[in-house]
Amino acid sequence: MSIPLSLPHISEREVELVNHVLRSGRLSIGPFVEEFEKRFADYVGRKFAIAVNSGTSALHLCVRALGIGPKDEVLTTPFTFVASANCLLYEGAMPSFVDIDPATLNIDPLAIQHAIERDYMIDKVRRRLVNRLNGRTLKAILPVHVFGLPCDMRAILGIAKEWGLYVIEDACEALGAEIRGTRAGAFSHAAAFGFYPNKQMTTGEGGMIVTDDAAIAEYCRAARNQGREGSETWLRHSLVGFNYRLSELHCALGVAQLERIDDLLAARASVAEYYAESLADVPQIGLPWDPTDTIRSWFAYVIQMKGPAGPTLRDRLIAGLKERDIACQTYFPCVHLQPYLEKMRLLPKRPLSVAESASERCLALPFFPSMTEEQVEEVCTAVREVLSRMPASARQRQLIGARGAA
Repeated sequence: MSIPLSLPHISEREVELVNHVLRSGRLSIGPFVEEFEKRFADYVGRKFAIAVNSGTSALHLCVRALGIGPKDEVLTTPFTFVASANCLLYEGAMPSFVDIDPATLNIDPLAIQHAIERDYMIDKVRRRLVNRLNGRTLKAILPVHVFGLPCDMRAILGIAKEWGLYVIEDACEALGAEIRGTRAGAFSHAAAFGFYPNKQMTTGEGGMIVTDDAAIAEYCRAARNQGREGSETWLRHSLVGFNYRLSELHCALGVAQLERIDDLLAARASVAEYYAESLADVPQIGLPWDPTDTIRSWFAYVIQMKGPAGPTLRDRLIAGLKERDIACQTYFPCVHLQPYLEKMRLLPKRPLSVAESASERCLALPFFPSMTEEQVEEVCTAVREVLSRMPASARQRQLIGARGAA
């Protein structure tokens, strides 16, 4: 029997609330949008939440709300989904990529600081950082909580405060993650979440902006609805906006999922624990980082292949798992190496060797809250079988690399 990469967990409560919306006749701009926003803001610990039709839309409106535009740059990670860069390109701003931490796979605060000191100079008159080569203004840092593990936000916020930069959190993969009791999405000027079906909770398609800034919230509410001034006005538009609304159907699904979020997160954590126990003794595999001061919200279970033969070994493992009808996925191809960015000649200003190495070695295994211990064991047994079939020469290089890494 095949094992998919991901599956949403839908209960009768979701069906009940969606059916309620269908029978009500009010399918958009209704009470479930407001309820979902209020509950979500309370859960994350922020004053305002604005529902939109995707995590990408949420990021885009955060960028626009902070006035980031064609003459600006934003420091971000290359090891992420392309939306983290696209939201800047939509506004003519440029992503400026810095490398990641090899353990956490998140953007490295030390690399951020080095990039600022090396590549930018201070314009004392306008009180801003200016790129030494192209004259663009450094406007913000956009950290991504990759695979549900929070970034080192204390260090990132310290750098942002020192240099007068905005911070936009891409928390699309990190709903429920915490750093010393504060949830991901609650650290920045504005943050974005996504609810695609592979996420910790889903609305089918959808996203959410959270912030404590009333002006940002007001702008995003208008911009998601074609720039309309407010719910009390009709066809009066105060700014250029978009059709980024999230329907009542989606929000009803979101309300039901949010009611069960603790159970959904606990189920995902249990699956991750099954994997960790079963793969702990496989020398060719590096397991996800286990932090001591943060709580990971398990979005995906991503392993890394160790040693000099790691990239080749990953390709063999992908082929072997697919032969057994077990889904898997490379996660993530580096953004700066995507064909469309190469065509735009957006070459990185600095080495990104850690991100590029991770991109060649990481592999997402099947992972979803309803996954059973037996299914996990089936995947892990297949992983061991494929690795055991590796040619002796490659296996020797792998073990040498693993001993060297240790």
